[in-house]
Amino acid sequence: MTQHITMTINGQAAIASETMDVINPATAESFAQAPRASEADLNAAVDAAKAAYPAWKALSHSQRAALMVKAGDAIMANVDELTALFTAEQGRPLTMAKEEILGAGMWFKGMASFELPVEVVEETEQRTVEVHREPLGVVCAIVPWNFPVLLASWKMSHALLAGNTMVLKPSPYTPLTTLRVGELLREILPPGVLNIISGGDELGPLMTVHPGFAKISFTGSTATGKRIMASAAQDLKRITLELGGNDACIVLPDVDVDEVAPQLFMGAFFNTSQICIATKRLYIHDSIYDAMRDKLHGLAKALKVGNGTDSDSLFGPLQNKPQYDRVKALMVDAKERGLTLLEGGAVPEKGYFLPLTLVDNPADSERVVVEEAFGPILPLLRYSDLDEVIARANDSEYGLAGAVWSKDIEKALEVAKRLETGTVWINQNLQTTPNTPMGGHKHSGIGVENGLDGLMEFTQAKTIFIPKSKPAA
Repeated sequence: MTQHITMTINGQAAIASETMDVINPATAESFAQAPRASEADLNAAVDAAKAAYPAWKALSHSQRAALMVKAGDAIMANVDELTALFTAEQGRPLTMAKEEILGAGMWFKGMASFELPVEVVEETEQRTVEVHREPLGVVCAIVPWNFPVLLASWKMSHALLAGNTMVLKPSPYTPLTTLRVGELLREILPPGVLNIISGGDELGPLMTVHPGFAKISFTGSTATGKRIMASAAQDLKRITLELGGNDACIVLPDVDVDEVAPQLFMGAFFNTSQICIATKRLYIHDSIYDAMRDKLHGLAKALKVGNGTDSDSLFGPLQNKPQYDRVKALMVDAKERGLTLLEGGAVPEKGYFLPLTLVDNPADSERVVVEEAFGPILPLLRYSDLDEVIARANDSEYGLAGAVWSKDIEKALEVAKRLETGTVWINQNLQTTPNTPMGGHKHSGIGVENGLDGLMEFTQAKTIFIPKSKPAA
């Protein structure tokens, strides 16, 4: 790749003194270099964001919203370029990569429709009491590699619309597309409002302890989230943490197996299962278990796993070597423990590819059930009693998302209400929109993103007491 992509600091191109390789996961080879920001680069970005904050905060909400719409339009206008870059570094097939780029643009435009409320909490003859929402200051945003552009757009659109400025770090595995978005938005946003810097694993901890940040917004693993929470406590930074999930899906016995199986399959394996809200434990009623298992296995054998640039590929590689090694080790462990693995079709030998794999009714105590795989291995679990399966689904330290499938919507709703998760879908999967808040219970996170609730996460309340008469002379 000949294109030279730069960081954005204070509205200008910033070139780091060091670079790092960017690996195409479909080939396991380096195809580009990305800037490796230093601590001095970080300080410059924070200083730029702090300098830009007063003027950005002073803009009206409608002025900032109009710029969010322009930002979304700019992303969507460059969808083809961004899609090709995305597939090269992330691995997802082009059609589905394009959906993410368009989704990121849509998120900017969708969030622009929200306005922070002024709530009147008291109205008497003597006074009015209003609660206003004000921005926090400079936000630190750290984005993972599985949905690098969409999740960056969640953080950017929320924080900037609320009147904050930002320094954002993409994953070192997928820095390029987000850096390119930063280049495009230089033409729209005032200098310093949005700064995007890339770096290695050493950059994140430097950001989370930096005294210039008022808030940290992080999406990633629970283990890293705990370290960030401890780091933020040093100077009481606000935090939003969207962390891991071991999401359960419960299939009731009345479903049409042939109709539902493809939707269940994509709910588990889309993006090669590298989704925090993907189905990771699939509970199937005993009366339909065998038929559903066989149907899902047929799909695993029929659907192609391959290079994202191949037009017939539906599933790409694992995004990076460490994740590939973790998932492969989980598969090896399952085989060594005598579990029955139902593998899909052949996968390319070169690159970080693994077959789409089902595990036939392992015990609930097995690693493949307890751990979040974040890769294409799905345990299928039998159940016969509804109360029992709800208890099994809730028996996890995670609580991010879940799903229930049934022709009886009222019954499915009863089950959904009993699941200890931040989001539950009925007869659908993986649905998120700008106006629907998403957050996790238990170890799956703190706070929410999206919707008015997500926007307010980037603000603090100010209560103003307004008298209706002048004080006595």
